[in-house]
Amino acid sequence: MIFLLFWLTLPLNAQTFGAGAYYEQGKVSMVEEDWYVAAEALLECLRLNGAHAEATASLAECYYALGEFDQALVWTRKARALARGNLDMANLEAFSLIGLGRLEEADGIIKEVLKKEPYNKEALFAASQLDVARGRPGDAVSRYREAVRRYPDDRRLLISLALILGSLGETDSARVYIERAISAHPHDYRVYYYAAYLDAKAGRLNTAIQYAQRSLFFRPGYGPAFSLLSNLRYQTGQFEEAARLADESLELDRNDIYSWYLKGMSYIKLGRKTEALTILSNAASLDPNDEFVRAVLEDLLLKETTLEDPRRARWASWHFTRGRDYQSRNLIEQALFEYRRGLRLNPYAPDRRQYAELLRIQGYPARYLEELRFMQNLGFNDRDLQDAVETYNTFLDEAVYRQWSINPVEIAKAHWNVAVFSLSSQSGFFHADAGAAASVYIKDILTHERNINVSDLELSQPSFSLAFRRAREANVDYFLIISVSENERDLSITGDLFVGRTGTRAATFSAYRTGADRLRNASRGIGDQLHHALPFRGELLRYKQGQGLIDKGRADGVTPEGVYDVVKKGQPLIRHEGVGLAYSPQDVVGTLVIEKIDEEISVGALTRNGFFDRIAPGDEIILQTQKDEKAPVTEPLADPELRTLLRALR
Repeated sequence: MIFLLFWLTLPLNAQTFGAGAYYEQGKVSMVEEDWYVAAEALLECLRLNGAHAEATASLAECYYALGEFDQALVWTRKARALARGNLDMANLEAFSLIGLGRLEEADGIIKEVLKKEPYNKEALFAASQLDVARGRPGDAVSRYREAVRRYPDDRRLLISLALILGSLGETDSARVYIERAISAHPHDYRVYYYAAYLDAKAGRLNTAIQYAQRSLFFRPGYGPAFSLLSNLRYQTGQFEEAARLADESLELDRNDIYSWYLKGMSYIKLGRKTEALTILSNAASLDPNDEFVRAVLEDLLLKETTLEDPRRARWASWHFTRGRDYQSRNLIEQALFEYRRGLRLNPYAPDRRQYAELLRIQGYPARYLEELRFMQNLGFNDRDLQDAVETYNTFLDEAVYRQWSINPVEIAKAHWNVAVFSLSSQSGFFHADAGAAASVYIKDILTHERNINVSDLELSQPSFSLAFRRAREANVDYFLIISVSENERDLSITGDLFVGRTGTRAATFSAYRTGADRLRNASRGIGDQLHHALPFRGELLRYKQGQGLIDKGRADGVTPEGVYDVVKKGQPLIRHEGVGLAYSPQDVVGTLVIEKIDEEISVGALTRNGFFDRIAPGDEIILQTQKDEKAPVTEPLADPELRTLLRALR
């Protein structure tokens, strides 16, 4: 009787299904790529039979498909323990390790498998993904081409090869292989989806839309194809349709942050900026850590609202909170970044006092005093602030700038003019116009580089030729074109630097970051690389009694006993290619050796070249050790977007 009551109280599906039935249900859901339902069924199977090797292996596949690589690794190793010699699970372990960034461990497993089966197809895929993760896509191309000769109609091989070729810019070759995949598999929705992606990447947007629609015809509701189609509508200027498709996605999932973002971006393009502010504010509330949403929202607030708008104070406070947290952990650079972002939105905030304190800690007392006086002008004038102003005003009596009766704020000058652009044809797989959002961040970072003047040109440009034209007409020295590749966890930014006068490539900067704050950190990486690539350049302000005063100091990297060329005003020219200045030895009128350094100015001993003294205020100061340096060479980085596409390919 007790047994009967227990049986009657069990859930209906537990009465009906045994472990084997749950396993079969899980496999059906896996075929449908419904990974959550599949995982639920397989977990129930393993609850009933913990030694079910096939269910353990299938559950590992589900977690891998969901991007939960740590869990995939746990279950893969359990599956290998239950079925020793299972090479499929060995390969999945390698895939999981690649996803976790443990590349050396993955390499060891792949080599073991290939030693046993030199032509194991899954091991080949794993080896190729490892090549991509190491930033060596050319090696992956060689592997895949060899495999395609052996398996000429294999859908996954053909698509993988096309994707990697597309990422390398070999669009014609990529199209050959994707068309072969379509010919061999004319009813496969996945082939059309990847064909759409490749055509979108190559700028063939209309055919990309047709392929995306074809994918949805063979599998209605296929999420990746629907998302790609929404982005393509945005890229082709169909902003109303893009917003409508975003709404369709939001009806299914109100927490779909990418659809909120796309809708907000579409409303900006439609000129409905008040509504866009509301949409992006909602998105930022749903996911405060989505940096693309926040970057676009803050840029819109700066352009469309007044300084007194309470929304500015609201979103600025988020940065101030983070700034205080970083400050409490002595992470000064991160704290400074957050305070600067917050003060850009709300310059009247009392948090400026904490920002000033960070400048003092960094060893910039003059800047600290300047910030305190600004706060006094805003009406913040408590006793502590007054005491600090008086103390540092006295402390700076012997500063170099006071001895020479110079106001550093008035003489501050940036000697490099740089424009920052993104191309509207480059749109991220997750965030539409990802390059534009990143260029907003990078432009903001460069405004705090004292020797760089960022031109106020439109960030998003339709094409390279128009970007070049606008940069040249604005007489900038260089223009930087930003592109972004991302997935759910990782992000890489590439900054291609071009000479403003000639349009020739000068340098390429790359930054790859993972985890939280990856857009901020990658953007800062690009800014740092540009800063170090541009040669030191200053101006001789005053010249008397063998001493020269220049407009650069400790904050610009000036060091005691540094030796600089004094070059006749107007003679140094931007090199027509590469990064740097060109001038002849005859244009060097003297040498400056630094003796005293302030935060923003320096004084040194001047020695003339030749019999006649040709040194004059306005001459350029150039660091000798940098005048012949070549542009930095950056290592190739893994493409996060490509890695995601290859990982999802089945």
